[in-house]
Formats: sequence, C-alpha cells, structure tokens
Amino acid sequence: MTEFNSSRLTLARKRRSLSGKDLANLTGLTAVHISRIEKDKADNLDQSTIDVLSKALGFPPEFFFGNDIDTPSKDDASFRSLTAMTARERDAALSASSFAYLISDWVSDRFNLPEIDLINLSYEREPDAAAKILRCHWGLGEQPISNVIKLLESKGIRVFSLSENTKNVDAFSCWRNGIPYIFLNTYKTSERSRFDALHELGHLVLHRHGKAQGREAEREANKFASFFLIPSIDLMARVPFVTSLQQLVKAKKRWGVSVSALAYRLHKTDVITDWQYRTFCIQINKKYKNTEPDGLLRESSVVWEKVFRELWKDGQTRLCIAKDLSLPEKEIETLMFGLINTQTPTNEGKPKLSLVETK
Repeated sequence: MTEFNSSRLTLARKRRSLSGKDLANLTGLTAVHISRIEKDKADNLDQSTIDVLSKALGFPPEFFFGNDIDTPSKDDASFRSLTAMTARERDAALSASSFAYLISDWVSDRFNLPEIDLINLSYEREPDAAAKILRCHWGLGEQPISNVIKLLESKGIRVFSLSENTKNVDAFSCWRNGIPYIFLNTYKTSERSRFDALHELGHLVLHRHGKAQGREAEREANKFASFFLIPSIDLMARVPFVTSLQQLVKAKKRWGVSVSALAYRLHKTDVITDWQYRTFCIQINKKYKNTEPDGLLRESSVVWEKVFRELWKDGQTRLCIAKDLSLPEKEIETLMFGLINTQTPTNEGKPKLSLVETK
C-alpha cells in the first residue's frame, strides 16, 4: 500500500490514549482536520502534516502507509474490569494487541511456532472439572506447574506482555484466525500474573463461542485457574489442615500462588471455615497489602526469548525488527517482556522452536 492509511492513524492515536482534540492540540491542527483525516476525507495530505502527526504520536511516518491491521473489538477480548476501565484504557490495550498480531505474523513467517493444543470445554458446566480435563489432556497429572507461561506457549498460545500504566487492565485474552492470545500486564506480582494467565486460559477454553465477559464468566475463569494451579488431590495431601497464616505462606511456594489465592482455594475445599477465611483475609491485607511474602521471580516468555536469540544470530537487532514492522521500538519491547536486545552474528532457514512441557 502506498497511500496514507487513516485507520492506522486512529490506531496510533488510541494507543497513546488521545482523543481527536488532544491530538489536535499536540499537532497544531484543528480537531475537524484530524477527524477528516481519520475518516479518509482530507484532501491533499502533505508530507509536513504526516511528519507532524508522526512526531506527536511517536510512530515512524512509514507506519501510516501499511495495510489495515486486525484489532479485536471490546466484545472479542476478555477484559475483567470493564466497569472500572475507561474507554481510553481499553482502546490503548486493544491497540497494543494489534501490534502483537503484527509481531506474531512476522515471527510465524520465519519460525515454526508450537502447534495449538487447546480443547473446547464450553460444554463443561463446572470449571473445576474443566481444569481437571485439560490437565489430563496435557498429561500434567496432579503436579504443580513450575512455569505457567512456558506451559501455555508449548500449547501454541501466543503470550504477550503489556505495560499499561493502570490497574484497570490486568490481563485479557482473545482468538484470532484460530490462534489464541493472552496479554499480561507486568505491574503485578509473579504469583498474581501466573493466576491471571490461567484465568485467561479458562476464558479461552470455556468461553470461546460465548461472551467471555460478565460476573459469571469471571467467576468461572477464576475457579478454573484456582483448580488448575492447585489440584485437589495434591492440595489435600499437602495441607490437610491450617493453623496459622505462616503455614499458608510456607505452603504457597509449592504451587507458585499468592497467599490469598491459597486461602481462597482452601476455603473452597472446606479445609478452612468461613471464619478462618475471613480472619486470614484481614491478616493478609493488613500485613502484606499489595506485596507478596517470599515472592517468586517473574516469569517471561520462552518462545520470544528463543526467537530473538535466533534473530540476533542472524544479525536482526531491535532496530531491524522495528523497521520491518514500521513500529516504534518501545512498542515491540513492551509486548515482548523486554527481551529484545541489540546483539548480532548468523544462521539460516526457518528453525523450529520446540518447548519441553512444564510439569
């Protein structure tokens, strides 16, 4: 495409959480002119105007001359906090996922990524049963999962990071062309992020053909994640009773969950009473608030790390990738768990990235 693509201007503006009026103020153009450009009704769009827009939005001029980019709608994505989320926060996150699609397509043209191995469990009424079925399908048994992101990627799920400066966007998932995607905000603790990833897995297998939003859908995804992370047999064998908060802090390390998540799971399994659960929640909030005792190291993408290692060998740096996709380097870096580097050397072909399943 050699003509200016107005849809890409709208995408870049939303990524920067700007209204048309905001962009007008930044560029010195009128809001009416911005609107006409985005509606593809502006006459004689000269290079100087494009340069002004490019500078204001932080996107290279070439970005505005590409083909249309797929963007999930708000109904396609499994946003958890729609009531608290502003339209700008939602649109900025969805715009980021559009760039993830570009990266995923670019990588898929060069590498054989893991094949998709998800099953449709929308027929299963109980999320805990669905979690057990999927664990069985993946051959996980009752053992803890040491690396959630590695497991999901080994099953063909494309996992990307987000760096949204808001607590209203923690994670979301969606399907595109038969490929499942999960997006994780990086401001949370590792334990919470692991849970979020499996919460989104719940949406992918439970709600693929239905709306993955609403209180009931969120409850089902939470229950799925809880039972997937902490299988009942293993839980009962390791924690048959609880006498103190410190016991929970010590026990949570086995499953890589937050102390709050373990307390919730034990309550749902009737190991602790309603009174004990309320007491533990008060103690956890008072003692730890937004922190996590004995926190885990943050998980990162294994697939993207392998991809970039191969690209570096072939002389492909962050700048090369950004230039190929006409994207700001920062947008790629924030989506790829900050893994992009500037190393170099050599390789050929289309390597196959194989992952060892994590148990």
